[in-house]
Amino acid sequence: MLKRKHFILSAMAAVAGAGLLGLSSCSKPDEAATNPEIAFSVLSVEKAQDLEKLWTPLFEDMRKETGLNIRPFYSSNYTTLIEGMRFNQVQAGWFSNAAGLEAIRRAEGEVFAHSTYPDGVEGYTSVIIVPAKSTLTAEQLLTCDKTLNFGMGDVKSTSGTLAPLTYFFLPQGKEPNTCFKNVRSASHQANIEAVAAGVIDAATNNSTALWELEETNPEKFARIKVIWNSPVLPNDVLIYRKDLDPAAKEKLRSFFLTYGTGEGAEADRQRAVLRALYFGNFKPDDNNHFIPVRLMEATQALQQAKNAGDVAAIDKAQAAYDALKVEEAAYIKKAPPVQAKADASASAQ
Repeated sequence: MLKRKHFILSAMAAVAGAGLLGLSSCSKPDEAATNPEIAFSVLSVEKAQDLEKLWTPLFEDMRKETGLNIRPFYSSNYTTLIEGMRFNQVQAGWFSNAAGLEAIRRAEGEVFAHSTYPDGVEGYTSVIIVPAKSTLTAEQLLTCDKTLNFGMGDVKSTSGTLAPLTYFFLPQGKEPNTCFKNVRSASHQANIEAVAAGVIDAATNNSTALWELEETNPEKFARIKVIWNSPVLPNDVLIYRKDLDPAAKEKLRSFFLTYGTGEGAEADRQRAVLRALYFGNFKPDDNNHFIPVRLMEATQALQQAKNAGDVAAIDKAQAAYDALKVEEAAYIKKAPPVQAKADASASAQ
């Protein structure tokens, strides 16, 4: 990554600074000692102030029902969230798949739930979008004549980078950086804006973002269309640190797995809070959630080795891939199939 060391240090500083601000607001030392602050991170795919309005009711209910001293932490940067958990500046949070997997590997994270959509669907797809009036096709993107401007997601984004590389580019022996005139890395929201405005010719995105766009801004939604869908991807996850106090873990787990369930006015209110965030009820989960994401990584490594013609690398990547397929087979036996939230992407075509 370009200037990676400087970037990570900046991210750590940002998290540490936020932590100091949160601590400085605590006026009751005794209470802080018996009920330590738990920073809960949220990936801010929109402007942080807009997302904060949507998450505030959920955080207020979380504090009330768990009795925990919860402090929200918003960031639009995947690395900031991972480094925050790694250095224990963040103790729990909502993570996308690729970032969540890195939090498991590097930041002592542990999955305890995954999200669903308001209609109960538990999967989504990576997509490639173009302006609605464009005649560009997926096949034409792969001509790689360096005449087009293309948008990718964050390097740690599952739908914005990992999935399109795994399922679209690499199987055809292509790399985005050698295909296009310019490749920009941006958030899903920024890529939607750029495609809708005709600033770039095509970009990666996901069906969830398009579904949200269709509900909140149908005029802008009508200015884009989908030309490619990936296989189904698993939904985002909730993660806490392994070393978080067991009682706090259980309070968080119980809160999310019961929130918005049941009958009555209060349950209806909670479901409305979740729907504003494009969530349905949360479901229990564990680190096996990432088997499909690990398979994408293994598929990518194998395809890159094949494209490079490196026999030793091919053998190593194939062995890793085969081992993961065995693990996947065992997991599938006890896990229901995932249905994709692809209605928005389908209607956009």
